[in-house]
Amino acid sequence: MFRKIFPTTYVVKVAQRCIHRNVSMTVRPRICIVGAGPAGFYTAQYILKHLDNSDIDIVEKLPVPFGLVRFGVAPDHPEVKNVINTFTKTAENPRVRFLGNLTLGKDFTLQELREQYHAVLLTYGAEQDNTLNIPNETLQNVLSAREFVAWYNGLPGFENLNPDLSGQSMTLLGQGNVAVDVARIVLSSVDDLKKTDITEYALEALSRSRIETVHLVGRRGPLQAAFTIKELREMLKLSNCVTKWRVDDFDHVEETIPNLPRPRKRITELMVKSLTEQQQNQSPHTGRCFQPIFFRSPVNFIGSGKVEAVEYVANKLVDGRARPTDQRETIAADLVCRSIGYRAVSVDNHINFDDRKGCVINAGGRVLKQNLTGSDQTIDDIEDKYETGLYASGWLATGPTGVILTTMNNSFGVADTVCRDFNSNTIRLKDSRPGLDLTGRTYVSWNGWKAIDNEEVKNGLAKGKPREKLTCVKTMLQIASNASD
Repeated sequence: MFRKIFPTTYVVKVAQRCIHRNVSMTVRPRICIVGAGPAGFYTAQYILKHLDNSDIDIVEKLPVPFGLVRFGVAPDHPEVKNVINTFTKTAENPRVRFLGNLTLGKDFTLQELREQYHAVLLTYGAEQDNTLNIPNETLQNVLSAREFVAWYNGLPGFENLNPDLSGQSMTLLGQGNVAVDVARIVLSSVDDLKKTDITEYALEALSRSRIETVHLVGRRGPLQAAFTIKELREMLKLSNCVTKWRVDDFDHVEETIPNLPRPRKRITELMVKSLTEQQQNQSPHTGRCFQPIFFRSPVNFIGSGKVEAVEYVANKLVDGRARPTDQRETIAADLVCRSIGYRAVSVDNHINFDDRKGCVINAGGRVLKQNLTGSDQTIDDIEDKYETGLYASGWLATGPTGVILTTMNNSFGVADTVCRDFNSNTIRLKDSRPGLDLTGRTYVSWNGWKAIDNEEVKNGLAKGKPREKLTCVKTMLQIASNASD
């Protein structure tokens, strides 16, 4: 009777579902996040809150956490770094392990991670510079803003960059906030910087700097400037430094102000106000000078051995895009920093990566299978379309765009997808996963990081600074090894 009403195949399927449900109730979701920057911590924070009983390992190639918050945020912007307090609470959750000094593609492969965790999230950011691909770009004293920021912020590997600050002029190519940060640090009073966590070697080099003028060059006009009003205000208020605008760059700008969106309207009003004050004050200035220049694209670096000038083509705007004209201009420069964006790199052959865009090929954070591209939207079955249990968030997924808040929103969205995939059994908890095998691997635990942190704070206190960052990995590992877990 039972067999007639319930065929054997149905009974087996019901039994399998019951077994799966029981396994799911006993097996804890184990997740690995590769990268301990903002994207990694925001993703972990969301998953902890919305996926019960999950365990998370945050794996980081450096011995220290926090990524761009530690190594990218300007030292005179300590308020931006307050987010570290939130990240610390996440890291100290008993369901989280921090594993520093371990590198994907070197210490372990992506395939290993996928075998040892139910889900893997790639959040290791964008660490390579875009280049201009113009003549003489390899001349001495042509750097990237990323390198310069890494130098004064103490990123291991950049302590010996030694940028040449002996000339009188510096040129920043690009007009985003990173470029303005570099300009402000170079033009700031050393006495003001002494109170920050800028590295001691950078402070010493800046105290000997002879740079008087910083050009901030952009290919489009004032209405398209990428820096924000906060950064511009700081530049305009900088002590012993005057901002000089080119009057011709502002033709017909003032008349457009009433029709601009509010954020663009405010920053344009501030630029026009500063220009008006400049025109009214004709007294000579002998201090440092910040000079934004619009409608210029670099086409050639000029110099013998080291850069001496940059040749530009003058642009005009056509439908909001910069189009070159026949006009050329050459401006002297003793040091040049490109600030034209970053790109991520693929650190493992198993990552479906777009080399042209410099990011992981994904849709909403789910990594697409290697034989598919972002344009393949016709497949209905999620298992056929995506790498089950593999995700990307932050700049690695989106490209280098926006601020920390942008990264937070993206990471929360991807984390929500992860949680939904677990709850819908798209990620099946068939068996428990052991996590990364740490046998024979030199890693830094969270207590190890706290020992490094204590040492940095102690060293900074002796100099009247919030901290003095350690830059030698070997020293960090030594200090961390003495910490008890």
